[in-house]
Amino acid sequence: MVLPFMSVFLHERLGMGLGMVGVVLAVASLVQFSGGVVGGALADRIGLRRTMLWALAVRTAGFAGLLAALRWPPLAVWALVLTCCGAALYLPANKAYLVHGVDDERRPAFLSAGNAALNAGMAVGPLIAGPFVLSSPGWLFAAVTALFLALTAGHARLPGTGDGEHPATPERTAPSGLLAGVALLPFAANALAFYLYFHFQHFLAVYAVERASGAFYSVVLLLCFTLVIVVQPLASGLIRRMPYALALAAGFTGLAAGLAVLAAGSRAALLAGGALITLGDIVLFLKNDLEALRRSPRSDAVVFGQQRLAAGLGACASGVLGGQVYGLGERAGHTGWFWLLAAAQCLLLPPLLLTLRHRTARRPASDGDHEGALAR
Repeated sequence: MVLPFMSVFLHERLGMGLGMVGVVLAVASLVQFSGGVVGGALADRIGLRRTMLWALAVRTAGFAGLLAALRWPPLAVWALVLTCCGAALYLPANKAYLVHGVDDERRPAFLSAGNAALNAGMAVGPLIAGPFVLSSPGWLFAAVTALFLALTAGHARLPGTGDGEHPATPERTAPSGLLAGVALLPFAANALAFYLYFHFQHFLAVYAVERASGAFYSVVLLLCFTLVIVVQPLASGLIRRMPYALALAAGFTGLAAGLAVLAAGSRAALLAGGALITLGDIVLFLKNDLEALRRSPRSDAVVFGQQRLAAGLGACASGVLGGQVYGLGERAGHTGWFWLLAAAQCLLLPPLLLTLRHRTARRPASDGDHEGALAR
C-alpha cells in the first residue's frame, strides 16, 4: 500500500536528495529480496507460524517508525529497511505454510493462489494509499500500522503445522548452511529471470510517463497485476506438467517479445509489451519455484528463501547495469534501444543455463553429497 510511493515520500515530503533516495531504495530492495534466505533458515529453526509472527511484528514496527519519521525524518531510512526485513522474513515462511502437507499435484494451485492474493494487494493498495501519501501521511501510516497489528493477531490464531512448528529431523537439517543443498539450475534461472524482468520493473515508469502519462502507467501496472491474478491460477496445472526446458524457453521468449514491443513507445506497445512480459514471468517464476522444491533436499521454507536470494541478486544487478544503459540511451535520445538490448539478452543469456544443466547432470547424487540433488 505504501512502499511503491517511498521515492516520492522521501524526496518531496522529507526533502531527501534523489541520489540518496536511489541508494536507500536499492538497499531496501536488496534486503527485502535477498534477506529471504535468512527468513527461510529462521523458519527451519523456529517453525513457520512463529516466523510469520516475528516478521509481522518487525514490519509493524517499521510502519510505526515511518509514522514517527514525520517528526524525526532521519528515522525514515531505518523504518523503511525494517519493513523490508519483515517482508524478507515473512514471504518464505508464508509460501511454505501455504504448501505444507499439500501433494505435488496441488502445490502449483496453492502457490498461484498466494501469488494472486499478493498481486491483488499490490494492485489495490496503491490505489487506496496514493491520494494520502503526501496530503495525509500521518493518518495513512497510522492506519497501515493498525492493519498490520490486526494481521499479526490473526496470524496468532492460525493452526500450527505439526512437525513444521518444531525442529526438523536430523536427516532434514543435515545441510545447515544458508546455501547448502541449493538447487543450482532453478537458482540461476530465477536470478536471470528477475534480472531481465526488472529492466521492465525499474525503468518502465520513466519511459511510460515520458511517452504517455503517469495515469497511463498505472493502467499498464493494473493490467499486469490483473493478468497474474487471473491467469496464473488457471495455468498452474499446465505449468506444473510442462517440461522445465520448455518452460524456460517459453518464459524467456515471452520476456524477449514484450521488451522488444516496448521499444515502439506507443500506448498500444506499452500495454502489449507489459502483457507479454507478465505472461512470461508467470511461467518462469512459478516453474522455477516448483523445480527448486523438487530438486532441493532442504525444507520448503529454506528453498523459498534461497529463491528469494536469487531474485534479489538479479533485481540488484538489473538496477545497477540497467540504470547505466538506460542513462546512455537517454543522453543519446534513443531509449527505445534499451528495450531492444534487454530483449536480446533474453535470447542470448538463457542458453548459458544449459552449461549448469549439463554440469549438474554429470554429478552423481549420494546421501553425503547434497549438491548431487541438483541432478534430480
